[in-house]
Amino acid sequence: MRIMGLDFGSKTVGVAVSDSLLLTAQGVEIIRRKEENKLRQTCARIEALILEYDVQEIVLGCPRHMNGSAGVRVELTEEFKEKLERRTGLPVVLWDERLTTVAADKTMMEAGIRRENRKEYVDMIAATLILQGYLDRRRSDARAAE
Repeated sequence: MRIMGLDFGSKTVGVAVSDSLLLTAQGVEIIRRKEENKLRQTCARIEALILEYDVQEIVLGCPRHMNGSAGVRVELTEEFKEKLERRTGLPVVLWDERLTTVAADKTMMEAGIRRENRKEYVDMIAATLILQGYLDRRRSDARAAE
C-alpha cells in the first residue's frame, strides 16, 4: 500500500508517492494542463499512477491563507477532492499546505538549482513536502496512541 500526495495548482498538479512502508515521500511528476478547468486528462493520469503505484489513499494540499481563512483556491481544491473521490473510490485527505511552496523553493536554492529552472520542479517538491508532512503526522499519532 502507498499514499499519493498532490499539490493542485491552476495549471499543474505536483505528484508524490510514499514508499511501501509509508516512511518517505518521493516526487513522481508534474501533470500539466493548458486550461484550469480542463481536468479530464489530469484525472486520467492520476488514475494511471494510482494503479502503477498501488495507491490506497490520497493526500491533497489545501491552500489556506496564512491566517487560516479559505479563499477561491480552497474552494477549487475541495471540488477537485470530490471529483477524485468519485473517480477513484479512494479516500482523499485535505492537508494544510501553507508554506510548502516556500519550503520547496528554499530546498531547491540549497540544492543549487538555478532560479529559472525552479518553476519546473516546485510543484513536485511541494507535493513531496505535503505527503511527507502527512506521513510524519501519521507516525507521530500512531506512537502517541500506543
